[in-house]
Amino acid sequence: MQQVNNDWLLEQAEWLEALEEIIEDKSSDDVKGLFTELRKLAARKGVTLGGASLNTPFTNTIHSHEQPAYPGDHALEQRIENLTRWNAMSMVLQGADTDSGVGGHISTYAACATMYEVALNHFIRRPSADYGGDLMMIQGHASPGIYARSFLEGRLSENKLSNFRRELADGGGLTSYPHPRRMPDYWDFPSVSMGLGSMMGIYQARYQKYLEGRGLKPKNGGKVWCFLGDGEMDEPEIYGTVGLGLREKLDNIIFVINCNLQRLDGPVRGNGKVIQEHERQFLGFGWDVIKVVWGSEWDAVFAKDTNGTLQNRLLEMLDGDFQYLSTLTDPAAIRAKIAGENAEIIALLGAMTDTEIRALRRGGHDREKVYAAYDRAVKADKPVCIIMHTVKGFTLGSQGEGQNTAHNTKKIAYENRVLLAKQYGIELSDDDAKKAKFYAPKSDSPEIKYLHEKRQALGGYWPARIDKSDAITMPNEKVFTDTFLGSGEKEPSTTAAFISILTSLVRDKAIGKYIVPIVPDEAQTFGMQSLFNSVGIYNPHGQQYQKMQIGTPLIQYNEKTNGQVLQEGINEAGALASFSAAGSAYFLHGVPTIPFYIYYSMFGFQRVGDSIWATADQLGKGFLIGGTAGRTTLNGEGLQHEDGHSLTIASTVPSIRSYDPAFAYELAVIIKAGIREMYVEKVPKVYYIMAYNENHVMPSMPQGNENGAIENGITKGLYRFQTSKTKAKKGLKAHLFGSGSIMQQVLAAAKMLEDMGISTDIWSATSYVELTRDCQATERRNLLRGTEKTEKSYFETLFATEEGVIVCVSDFIKSLPNGLAKWSPLYFTTLGTDGFGLSESRPELREYFEINPKFIALTVLNRLATQGKLDWKKVQAFIKENGISVDKFDAME
Repeated sequence: MQQVNNDWLLEQAEWLEALEEIIEDKSSDDVKGLFTELRKLAARKGVTLGGASLNTPFTNTIHSHEQPAYPGDHALEQRIENLTRWNAMSMVLQGADTDSGVGGHISTYAACATMYEVALNHFIRRPSADYGGDLMMIQGHASPGIYARSFLEGRLSENKLSNFRRELADGGGLTSYPHPRRMPDYWDFPSVSMGLGSMMGIYQARYQKYLEGRGLKPKNGGKVWCFLGDGEMDEPEIYGTVGLGLREKLDNIIFVINCNLQRLDGPVRGNGKVIQEHERQFLGFGWDVIKVVWGSEWDAVFAKDTNGTLQNRLLEMLDGDFQYLSTLTDPAAIRAKIAGENAEIIALLGAMTDTEIRALRRGGHDREKVYAAYDRAVKADKPVCIIMHTVKGFTLGSQGEGQNTAHNTKKIAYENRVLLAKQYGIELSDDDAKKAKFYAPKSDSPEIKYLHEKRQALGGYWPARIDKSDAITMPNEKVFTDTFLGSGEKEPSTTAAFISILTSLVRDKAIGKYIVPIVPDEAQTFGMQSLFNSVGIYNPHGQQYQKMQIGTPLIQYNEKTNGQVLQEGINEAGALASFSAAGSAYFLHGVPTIPFYIYYSMFGFQRVGDSIWATADQLGKGFLIGGTAGRTTLNGEGLQHEDGHSLTIASTVPSIRSYDPAFAYELAVIIKAGIREMYVEKVPKVYYIMAYNENHVMPSMPQGNENGAIENGITKGLYRFQTSKTKAKKGLKAHLFGSGSIMQQVLAAAKMLEDMGISTDIWSATSYVELTRDCQATERRNLLRGTEKTEKSYFETLFATEEGVIVCVSDFIKSLPNGLAKWSPLYFTTLGTDGFGLSESRPELREYFEINPKFIALTVLNRLATQGKLDWKKVQAFIKENGISVDKFDAME
């Protein structure tokens, strides 16, 4: 048996020798092709290689002999990098010294400074006449380094840096992380929310291709760079979306993963190797992977490692070992940790001087290695993931380098500040170094001149957010006014009305090309499949299979390279990322695209609320359409599909205007107002609109729209839809507020009340959120005036001379309209759908949640009796007549 093994080992050696000859004689592509064919042959013969085939050795992907010559001045770039490190650190330290508690992060930028400097000195290009421009998303915790660079460029003042995380301080300050809404002339992307940056980046890259495919953007290039942390990669949405990269051949997306092996509390993969893990994942998804593991100092060491013994040892070492290794300063301890008991490695490292041992760096801190990776990435014809090996808190020494506490390091001892200043070559006195004062060389110094020259050669400074879009022309008024006439005898849903408006907008000569319909595999649910025929579904590869009909032979699933509809599949998170990309194209590409993303309302704010918040931060615009809305309107679907709370959640986002229209003309008015506000007046808002699947006659707009009075009421959130013909007697007056599909229940309840002699006005409450915000703003203004003379809110003005009681009814939870109660001059009651949904028909659901006509009428009777305007006997008679029991099940239980 031993002889057999030895024979096989000899044979393996012959094969390896033959491979070496092939490698020397053939190109890298030829060698890759050979291995591909060998893998295919093995698979055909039943030999599967498994996941191991998706890993390369734990070394640099680009061999030293393949590296391009470095085009920069090493000395000047190192000097600039030291300056940014110092000033980035000083921003945090000065804040800590004031005991303001504002915090900050030092160690993240310390780990990735070289990566950013190489990118900004040589790669990140601004838009020009012949280039689309690069987009760049940073690790949010690295923001001090970006600010520090802008300070050296003269774009941020010393006062601004002093006010890092102190935005309200004198002279203004800087946001903690990239926040475009707070710094609208600076940041492009709010990338600090873990996991969202990668998803935004992929869909931004895809949206660039979409714009090019539709002729809205020249095909003149532009890369999307996403800088990510290895700990952040645990967020599930990252690997849930990277498949899009290869599927749509996104050769314009580059991920750069900063693998400093640490998250906040400890190692990312203490018992594993996160670099190898990411390599397997991205290779499996079809991306190119470039590993930058070791600095140039290792090249000579590996050249002497002819048997690969050291390489194998480094592959065996766990990330926890490397984290410990990064804390060692004694060369003997470093040798011992790496070599273990291996005599060959002990000899190899023993031949090195202590200075050489200390100088061994990880690849992410070597600008030549970093440059080589970037250079290859920008030339790739597929998505690229660059994996950088770094040390968290690099250069901070005992104050944080490689320590488990590195992430939370916000203070550095005074004596160590002096040492770091000397280490970085910062020309400050010891006293000023202790105070962590900022430092910038004179404007005519070689470093500053070099900095400006590099950015000018790349088209300008970054980051710098510029809105180059033009205000659009409003669409033909007929798009909206057609709905003002009502539906006649037809009974469409508000969803059908929306699709009709959307179709007209797509066809409109003024803005049709800017409309971007987005849907997550529910087009047939919402009745928008006709758009597949008329404008097509975007697919960069077109349709390479036989078209299939949908419903009728006249409607087909039609994919086109210039398709207008973004059909995202079962992927709400990805669809929202597309919405964000479309809604931010006005400043990223100068193209004011108008996204309409329609989806199950239950799967909106509840599922992707963080992405919606980030879109608001990014100053995104567009329309979110909550389809199949309501807890009782979407009958039969059950607890996880019936939405009764998204409007309340939407109210937490300040830039979102949310609406719950009951009729088609209201929907048209709201969409018209949204287009005007967002794209003519250029206000960064998002309109969130409910759309229902319940069919009923759509009335014409009531009389009284002179000077846009009713339209104004619709956009403000409330108007009188119907005035009672019954004169109020003895205070028997009711005001019923209805919205969405529940307006039909309100109309039926009003008839019941009128038959009982109670004068009942019907009000359409299109937006409780807008009404409440107006009341709050009015109250605040009155508070700040401090005088007897006060103004009334819109809601208070409407009811200043009214009498009776108000009962609000919606298909949403009671807290939605309850925000108004404080300002109501009349007795105010709400009915809603508090509790979990369930599978049932609409009538039973509305009985269950107590929002059908009899419960609406009962509420009015009860409130009038409470006020002494109605005999309680009539209330009791109504309860008995309608079979209502006090023991009825409570939906909240």
